[in-house]
Amino acid sequence: MGRDVAAALGATRRGEGFIEGREDIVTWCVGHLVELDEPDAYDARLKHWRIEDLPIIPDKFKYHPAERTRDQFKVIKQLMARADVASVVNAADAGREGELIFDLVYTLAGCRKPVARLWISSLTRDAISAGFAQLKPASEYTGLRDSARARQQSDWLVGLNATRAQTIMARKAGHEGVYSLGRVQTPTLALIVARDDEIAHFVPVTYYEVVAEFKADAGTYRGTWFDKKGTRFDKREAAEAVAAKVKGQQGAVEKVEKKASKERAPLLYDLTTLQRTANV
Repeated sequence: MGRDVAAALGATRRGEGFIEGREDIVTWCVGHLVELDEPDAYDARLKHWRIEDLPIIPDKFKYHPAERTRDQFKVIKQLMARADVASVVNAADAGREGELIFDLVYTLAGCRKPVARLWISSLTRDAISAGFAQLKPASEYTGLRDSARARQQSDWLVGLNATRAQTIMARKAGHEGVYSLGRVQTPTLALIVARDDEIAHFVPVTYYEVVAEFKADAGTYRGTWFDKKGTRFDKREAAEAVAAKVKGQQGAVEKVEKKASKERAPLLYDLTTLQRTANV
């Protein structure tokens, strides 16, 4: 995305982790550059897993640059601090996670310069240029940012405390290893286990349906017998009895429903929707 934005702005001179033009500098994040601290950053005693220390709920969450992307964080921090940089544009993904990724870097870098928001759903040059012509105040998106922070911090609270509690109790029962639990992963795993259990205990049942071929002026079509209980018979004899009763008989149309409807053709792909579809 950084290269696309740079191209739209006419920035061509490449630096280490950024691209610079006459009036603009484009740099980028590689996922989350800033992470929540581990418990021992609050209290060294919390490095050891003890049930009596739970739950761990910080009064104020602490953050640090992610080790794997520390160099890129330094690049962004230095660019934000440059004297010739008067303002910053947040061009991260249009969504709450994009808000969080930018805000954590901006805050941890100690930047206080004005921020505008580029909000686009396509990475075509025209879309990017139009977005820069309609930059929004960053304050319009504080709700998204706060919701992303709440999501991130709740993941930390639930995942860390539940994992420690489960692991400690499992070890007391003689089980080794770490038992990872999480706000999303644990309910998802429960759904998978429940479905797997259903499959394992599934008992196949034979059923029967009566399907007839009808002839009309417009052509032939197939129809399935049904009543208030559905279309299936538990016993073959019952299905055969219905089939024998109606075979060769004249049918009657009891009800016809007609309605006009319009279905719009799908829009052509923009780059974002194309990438999303290709990744399925």
